[in-house]
Amino acid sequence: MKTLVWFRNDLRTTDHEPLYRASLLGEVIPLYCFDPRHFEETEYGFPKTGALRAKFLIECVSELRQKMGDSLIVRIGKPEIVIPELVKQLNPDAIYYHAEATDEELRVERAVRNSVHIPMQSFQGHTLYHPDDLPFTISKLPEVFTSFRNQIEKNCSVRNPLKKVQINKTVTEVSPGEIPPVEGLGLKPQKPDNRAVLNFQGGENEAARRLNYYFFDSDSLRNYKFTRNGLIGANYSSKFSPWLAHGCISARTIYEQTERYEREVHKNVSTYWMKFELIWRDYFRFSAMKYGNDIFRLGGIQKKKLNKKTDAAIFRKWADGQTGIPFIDACMQELKLTGFMSNRGRQNAASFLSQNLDFDWRWGAAWFESQLIDYDVCSNWGNWAYNATVGHDPRNRYFNILNQAEKYDNKGEFVRYWIPKLKHVPAEYIHKPHQMDSGQQVLFGVEIGKDYPMPMIGLEESYKIIRNRG
Repeated sequence: MKTLVWFRNDLRTTDHEPLYRASLLGEVIPLYCFDPRHFEETEYGFPKTGALRAKFLIECVSELRQKMGDSLIVRIGKPEIVIPELVKQLNPDAIYYHAEATDEELRVERAVRNSVHIPMQSFQGHTLYHPDDLPFTISKLPEVFTSFRNQIEKNCSVRNPLKKVQINKTVTEVSPGEIPPVEGLGLKPQKPDNRAVLNFQGGENEAARRLNYYFFDSDSLRNYKFTRNGLIGANYSSKFSPWLAHGCISARTIYEQTERYEREVHKNVSTYWMKFELIWRDYFRFSAMKYGNDIFRLGGIQKKKLNKKTDAAIFRKWADGQTGIPFIDACMQELKLTGFMSNRGRQNAASFLSQNLDFDWRWGAAWFESQLIDYDVCSNWGNWAYNATVGHDPRNRYFNILNQAEKYDNKGEFVRYWIPKLKHVPAEYIHKPHQMDSGQQVLFGVEIGKDYPMPMIGLEESYKIIRNRG
């Protein structure tokens, strides 16, 4: 039997069920398509996939090609056009692929299915817990995360990762195709800023190296729960997310290695917290499967009737890190220059846009989609909806930005790291430099309103408005 294995967000050879099952049956034809729709400009005026995320993706595909050689067919084109052409040329018996959860991907799956006349079989491989093992149907997914977590921890077990697959047979009937550079996808290359928390490189080998280093070489997992809200440096958190998002490593593999760490090194609250975060990731994906396109709507799964700002000039100040709120601006500068932002930063940035600025949160979710090298559709949109109070926690919640800044960046090191104009401002004023008088501004080398912007809003006034929304 000859099987075409269609890769998407699953760029690995270990714990890859479509690849594993196909290899047991006979010849494997692996394929990856660079879908041009992923690199087009969005309705908000920026690329759907930015240059840094595209660079990481290209590295992932390049390493997969190294593992598979010219067996991996690479094409630039829409899968529903590319795959039927390859089916005619190579005459496979079936198509195997990992199922996705959200509308754009599902529409492409349906289009491929309608364009070929051979069996297509999907497999679930993006979550820690297999959907078939849940103690409830997706339609009965609990509305509260804690209830979900309690039920699966009590009633479910995690399946063992599947073995690595080695592809030896080479398809000679068609050209393997070239992996495009960033320019070949219509994007302007961008070199990551050398202040990035990590020199992220795409690929399955890099994912394995990072996991081994974080867990075993540096023993950073031991303190994960207590350092995960850090802002500067490689090891305050695992940083597995870019490789998870592109499927270079599976959640089950991380879970398996966490259990190994518990057996061989140390079991504590931090090892549980690593599993806890993987469960949150599952929850957002299962929620997307349950609610469909509601997760992308302004009113979210709560179906709230909202009227939000959509002024592009306001949005650009936020996206470019020019809000005049140093903690927010430092986070947004890090994102724009490196393709990464801490979890703490993401929560605050999302809360500021959706709550303090009362802006259409979908613009922010789309910006994160464009910029984040670890963009995951379900986690990204689920987290944004949560912060916009239209997701699974509908309460009128928001972050107090100054309190957060003073708690997690008490000395202002993170702000100075990303906003050099403020490097001489003392801790007393680092999170509110506009409160310095003219003499202090001269003394500390920054003129507010010229070298660094005045706050675009009054935070305290905005909190009063938020509270009054009810």
